[in-house]
Amino acid sequence: MKVLVGVTGCIALYKVLGLVSSLRKDGHELRIIMTESAQKLVSKDLFSAVGNCPVYTDEDAFNIKDGWIPHTELSRWPDVFVVAPATANTIAKIAHGVADNLLTMVSLAFAKDKRLLVPAMNVRMFENPITQENIEKLRRMGWWVLDPAEGHLACGEMGRGRYPENEVVQEAIYILGSDKPLRDLRLLVTAGPTWESIDPVRVITNRSSGKMGFEIARMAARLGAEVTLIAGPTCLRPPFFIKEYVSIESAQQMFEETMKRFESVDGVIMAAAVADYTPALKSSSKLKKSEERLSIELIKTKDILEELGRKKSKQILVGFAVETEELETYAEQKLRKKNLDMIVANEVQAMGSDQNTVTIIKRDGSKKRVGPDAKDRIALAILDELAHLWRGS
Repeated sequence: MKVLVGVTGCIALYKVLGLVSSLRKDGHELRIIMTESAQKLVSKDLFSAVGNCPVYTDEDAFNIKDGWIPHTELSRWPDVFVVAPATANTIAKIAHGVADNLLTMVSLAFAKDKRLLVPAMNVRMFENPITQENIEKLRRMGWWVLDPAEGHLACGEMGRGRYPENEVVQEAIYILGSDKPLRDLRLLVTAGPTWESIDPVRVITNRSSGKMGFEIARMAARLGAEVTLIAGPTCLRPPFFIKEYVSIESAQQMFEETMKRFESVDGVIMAAAVADYTPALKSSSKLKKSEERLSIELIKTKDILEELGRKKSKQILVGFAVETEELETYAEQKLRKKNLDMIVANEVQAMGSDQNTVTIIKRDGSKKRVGPDAKDRIALAILDELAHLWRGS
């Protein structure tokens, strides 16, 4: 992906060096435009070194060589155009078509809809009605304007105006730069383990980390889906830019939250490792260590996937299968028994790992083995198969 980054004279400018470094490490091609004010804070050489890319300034605005006109050529070059950080001054210029430096000239000439603005400034400047009016105008014109974070500002004041975390900005760039084969798909994803309480301290659970489901949710949002993620207890941060994140603990809670949303979605990917059994009795106080043996009676939990398979009408239903032996055989049986459109046969060793190897099996009997690979790429492979079902449904 080709990313053009416009950098303005905000004190948060130093944080954009990290963004540029991360984009470079991910293999993207970069070019950077710096305003005169930005150069007073960070040198163009530093940005060039970190991004391994050319850096353009106002001195280059009329440096025309062999018909190469900087502002028109730079405006044609990128897949995604980002202004970060964006000062109130630059926001006002772009909103009103002022083109008095190279960055604003490129902003005026950039004709694609993949453009991102990341405001960062003093809270009073950000909340000023003029700035707010300019931001709303740019949103109406097709700019994606990220809301700044709230907290302690460089000037010592508290409030909105902080430059967002680079992970947020980078994910926004990836969403803008990705194709949208899942556009308009309302997708519900479940992830992680469940906790079945024995007492207020102890639980019955499993080895699921939730990583596979979280990657599916994150990648689905990039591909245009409207994503709801229902997740059991994990240490993972919810993906950015999904519609809804629902945190649950028990299998019963996951059943209830999934069922109440099922009729309003187009597809479900049940990546969660939901407990098959739960204690029949849950102690209200911590059980003391006393007898040599302790017996706990377990009862079956509700089978969420089976219930979805019975209730589905036009929804696409995708399940996961994890087995220690005869994985594909059991997965195929599960697909038929629970009325699934697709099942992902998932190796036990992948639980808790950043890597995975899966076999994707469809209702028509076709199979596709993917991996070993990182879970984000496994997620993309699963979603690619989902996209074929979505377009054909």
